[in-house]
Amino acid sequence: MKNTVLTLQKQKEEHDKIVMVTAYDYTTAKIMDEAGVNTILVGDSLGMVMLGYEDTLSVTMEDMIHHTAAVSRGAKDAFVVADMPFMSYQTSVYDAVVNAGRLMKEGRANAVKLEGGVEFAPHIEAIVKASIPVVAHIGLTPQSVNAFGGFKVQGKDVEAAKKLLADAKAVEAAGACMVVMECVPAKLAAKISEELTIPTIGIGAGAGCDGQVLVYQDLLAMYGDFRPKFVKVFANVGEVMREGVKSYIKETKEGTFPGEEHCFKIDDSVIEKLY
Repeated sequence: MKNTVLTLQKQKEEHDKIVMVTAYDYTTAKIMDEAGVNTILVGDSLGMVMLGYEDTLSVTMEDMIHHTAAVSRGAKDAFVVADMPFMSYQTSVYDAVVNAGRLMKEGRANAVKLEGGVEFAPHIEAIVKASIPVVAHIGLTPQSVNAFGGFKVQGKDVEAAKKLLADAKAVEAAGACMVVMECVPAKLAAKISEELTIPTIGIGAGAGCDGQVLVYQDLLAMYGDFRPKFVKVFANVGEVMREGVKSYIKETKEGTFPGEEHCFKIDDSVIEKLY
């Protein structure tokens, strides 16, 4: 059954945890979908894990549309959320609506995600009025890494905690269908989750959220450059891949691959008649 804004809202109401994971291509999306995740995020994290950038800031609308379209073709039941990349919505409300529309029309997303709270409530409201579901993202917002002075936990003092609560309520009032909270103290995230009627998705925000999201390369140990505190490795796929490739290299060099069972046959008389 296809996951929608209504089924995800029902999960919150029934205290059924929402499972979100990233994917950036058809094959991975198909695997995640078949595994039974509720929603797939085509994150601008693809800049780092797929394109090799140092951060998410260099990701373009064309990058996001390309990868979202591939994921959408592989996701039969999962609700596909596409990140709006840096400077695709910050410039104006008009740009936000136009670019959100492109992700829906060209990328075939089911919703878009943008970073920011109170300051971007007008953008969220305008996108929602264009009949496009919006997932908000508050707390540590990676596109603002330079303003934050690095990747730091948010909401640790009274004023910062009040700001996060205000952000959460503002995006809900603006019409967001879900909100991602990143690097937020667990007790604060749980309190915000209780106060909101829309689902909350945590990443480094504790188990009190209505759901969780992780980058699939992190949870499968495929991306070894950096592992945040909030990541748990559920399978060491990266090591399995490395060992598989090493075995392929070894057998190719030894001449044991391809074996007879991997080869196509031809009648000897054909070879004899070549000369």
